Amino acid sequence: MRCALIIPAWVPEELFARQTAGSQINYWQPLGMLYIAAVLRQAGHDVRFFNGAFLAQEEILRRVDEFSPRFAGIYATTFGWDKAMRTAEAVKRLNPEIFTCAGGPYPIALQERCLRECAHFDAVGTGEGELTVPEMIGRLEAGQGLDGVLGVAFRRGAGIVRNPPRPLIEDLDALPFPARELLGEADRYLPPPGTYRRRPVTVLLTARGCDRNCLYCFQIDRQRRAGVRGVRFRSIENVLAEIEHCIALGYREIKFLDDTLAADYGRALRLAREIKVRGLDFSWFASACVNQVDEPLLLAFKEAGCWAILFGGESGAQENLNTLRKGSTLAQTRAAVRAAKAAGLRVSMPFMFGIPGETYADGLKTIDFALELDPDLANFHALTPFPGTELYENHAKYGTISSDLRDYTYQGAAFVPYTMTREEIHALRQLALRRFYSRPAFLLRQLLRLRNANDLRAALAGVRSLASLWARRGLFRRRPHADAPAPAAAAAAATPARAPGRNAG
Repeated sequence: MRCALIIPAWVPEELFARQTAGSQINYWQPLGMLYIAAVLRQAGHDVRFFNGAFLAQEEILRRVDEFSPRFAGIYATTFGWDKAMRTAEAVKRLNPEIFTCAGGPYPIALQERCLRECAHFDAVGTGEGELTVPEMIGRLEAGQGLDGVLGVAFRRGAGIVRNPPRPLIEDLDALPFPARELLGEADRYLPPPGTYRRRPVTVLLTARGCDRNCLYCFQIDRQRRAGVRGVRFRSIENVLAEIEHCIALGYREIKFLDDTLAADYGRALRLAREIKVRGLDFSWFASACVNQVDEPLLLAFKEAGCWAILFGGESGAQENLNTLRKGSTLAQTRAAVRAAKAAGLRVSMPFMFGIPGETYADGLKTIDFALELDPDLANFHALTPFPGTELYENHAKYGTISSDLRDYTYQGAAFVPYTMTREEIHALRQLALRRFYSRPAFLLRQLLRLRNANDLRAALAGVRSLASLWARRGLFRRRPHADAPAPAAAAAAATPARAPGRNAG
């Protein structure tokens, strides 16, 4: 069967402030869709991938019409749900017989509700799709219904049927490698300037899931029942085989997208040592929790080609980390950053504002903490209550949420705790970026690190963003729009009275 996999068209300015988009924009390879593509091709289907990061909506539709698929899988985030609905409607206009299925974090979180919101989708994938989508397409080819296909909600006449969930995939080694060959020009897929050293860059998962239970995190395994403490690991040999496959495809840098590569300390150490022993020529970047690393592990990473690591800093107030259920302390964050620097790694850290119970004064502590740690890169986000997270489902306990789905990025302050205002969150973000990136010592360090054209491009993008941060007040404040998309049902009712006290509820 001919199968089209589609990411609806979008532009950077829809996610980032226009003045700073150049230093924030990233084009990740969509591993989820590439895994789906790989299993479909393995089953003998003809698959095309259309990425709206690089194609206008009209061009996507022209190519879909030319391809004439029978199945269209459309990816949707919270922010992109309106675009996904419009894309499904347009695909149905091309040919009403095309079976349209929504996938991605938003449909996984809200499931059959998405079918109620959009009449142009025939089905929704409610979990991992590598086993579900081929079975669904097999049924469609045979002219059979979708009853009994685990992990699917679908339309039957005027009604909606929700099948039971599909168990999570236990043997990740059994999956084919993502179909990166469908991406086209690999060099277009780049992280933000300054966050990579070599190109082309690819992304890779060595495991799925997380052993944490953060208030704001979306995981399919909500109860952390799968695998070891909620993490399902691929074998070291299988990971190494994919690394060698990526190198053979011409990739020179890999970003490991695991929530924490150090979830299993011994496994992480073995992986690093095997990369070094095999002499694999690539640079890499990983993320890890601050209480799961030490200098020996980080030194092993460095010796194996790792050049940078991301630690979630989140807040400079311990009570806010406790509210988020981070399971870490400020002291552990300080120790991890020191260890990474001692090992010779660059350090990248995200921080956030708008935590339940947080005050403006706490936000200032976070800025001071970021300056004290002095990572090489820092991002300052607004805490976002994505559907499917505990924060979203219990937001009235903590604060209010936006009814405009376009706010559901890390930029839009979709959630406002009772102890802050949306304006304070935006002001803290701008102040943090100004103070962090305007320091003379930081600027001198960046100047001394300039080595090539890529470094220069990153520096120029940073300078332009910094100038905008100083020149324009209220840079991150979203202006109201009359054409705001319809609010999600739960969000529409979420405007309770301001609750007293620091930790309301």
